[in-house]
Amino acid sequence: MLPFTSNSRLGRGLLLAAVVAGASAFALPALAGGCPADQKKPNAREAVDLKPVGVTDTVIASIDVSKAPFNIDGRNFRMRKLTIEPGGIVPWHSHADRPAIIYITEGEIVEYASNCAAPIVHKAGDVVAETPDVSHWWKNLGDKTVVLLSADLLKDTSDHNM
Repeated sequence: MLPFTSNSRLGRGLLLAAVVAGASAFALPALAGGCPADQKKPNAREAVDLKPVGVTDTVIASIDVSKAPFNIDGRNFRMRKLTIEPGGIVPWHSHADRPAIIYITEGEIVEYASNCAAPIVHKAGDVVAETPDVSHWWKNLGDKTVVLLSADLLKDTSDHNM
């Protein structure tokens, strides 16, 4: 038994600390670090002509949803694993017709988004929603490999942009 009661200041403080610690142990993945409010602006960053560097893009699975009863014609729902080596670059690309959700499983990577004047740092456990209003590129500035899982609705199967 604890030597204090829940009515005491110490008891309430320890109880609150225990609740916070317990809740954080079961927390879901965090929505990724976002663009600071004062850095959000349309066309904050111009397109850059970069080629992929140190990136392995592996399709894990895909579903042709136009052939299934989902009423999503002309789309392929796919899951990919992207591995980005230190110094690696995922080149500039748009999500105008290809929404995606990215889950960072390992490492830390920096995003340079068209709608943010500041670089955005994403860490393992972060989730990034890539919507039609963003074009961007990513770079691994660290010394460890970064691994991302990407789920998207691909419209153009000949689109080899990441």
